[in-house]
Amino acid sequence: MAKDFRDLRILLVGPLPPPAGGMANQTRQLAELLRGEGASVELVQVNAPYRPAWAGRLKGVRAIFRLLPYLVQLWQASGRADIVHLMANSGWSWHLFAMPAIRLAALRGTPVVVNYRGGEAGPFLAKAADSVRRTLRHSASLLLPSGFLLEVFARHGMQGRVVPNIIDLVRFHPAQHYPPNPQAPHIVVARNLEPIYGIDVALRAFAVVASKLPAARLSIAGSGPLRESLEQLAAALGVADRVRFTGRLDREQMAALYREADLSLNPSHVDNMPNSVLESLASGVPVVSTDVGGVPFIVEHGRTALLVPASDAESMGAAALQVLTDPVCASALRATGLQAVQRYRWEAVRDTLLAAYQDAMHLPAETMRPAAREKTP
Repeated sequence: MAKDFRDLRILLVGPLPPPAGGMANQTRQLAELLRGEGASVELVQVNAPYRPAWAGRLKGVRAIFRLLPYLVQLWQASGRADIVHLMANSGWSWHLFAMPAIRLAALRGTPVVVNYRGGEAGPFLAKAADSVRRTLRHSASLLLPSGFLLEVFARHGMQGRVVPNIIDLVRFHPAQHYPPNPQAPHIVVARNLEPIYGIDVALRAFAVVASKLPAARLSIAGSGPLRESLEQLAAALGVADRVRFTGRLDREQMAALYREADLSLNPSHVDNMPNSVLESLASGVPVVSTDVGGVPFIVEHGRTALLVPASDAESMGAAALQVLTDPVCASALRATGLQAVQRYRWEAVRDTLLAAYQDAMHLPAETMRPAAREKTP
């Protein structure tokens, strides 16, 4: 049994930046950390650029131009690996990328750990639980980043084990002084501009803040289809001159933005284990978030964050004002948040992940489809 990651051949399957979304960042970071531990890591990217590039403009058939090379890479790389670590998500991503990876690895006799992520697991499993269950029978383990997803899958008869997200506490660290902007508070939102993330709620909440703190500013870091309508909403609310849409930032830029912030808002309607919340805590930035999905599993209301109902801009605005006008509240949230986020550092997660790999590689061969166990060079 492997005592550490050294000389372990790992096939990591998942998205990579760009775009720099939560799962893509986690995939890239995990590859870097595993290599740092001495593992041999081969990456198969589910969002690889289209070859040829013009294929990306063919909406009806472009998936084929990505899927066929992906399947070939999977088959070849699975034969070289000791274990496959699959980053999986809901919907079409599950059916197009996760399911084939599990089935092909099983055919090669290579154990697969399925690292499922995504706040929409409940609605997805309500429709596709039978199919997911059948596919997971060919995997060695289901890894979930939070107790929230553990409960969601358990309701559908699928057992998992928690391996938390990993936060880089070297990159995401507090500013030297807090608050950095005592006269003109700076609020940050780091979510994509998509309906499920409730950016409109954050804008309305900011309008509540701005009515009491006219010098306050809001930065929205993310990209997506709603940008134009959100810019129009900011103008209609009379706060456009105090709202900055930064576009998508890379991880270094994002870390720098957190260190300039006095408060972080997470207005999402659906969520699992948002990295933006954990990165805010690691950066010493107090958090006001909606009380949805897996969020209450990672922060505690009144101790490590303030939680408000989803879609309630007035409550979010009031909670934001509480943090920005009460230094005792802000300092307490900051201190407890910095303490709580320590359990997401690599040193705290590493042994849990290694144990999951060890268990997966030593399952009886008959738990997966029969195949030759010897790997190709």
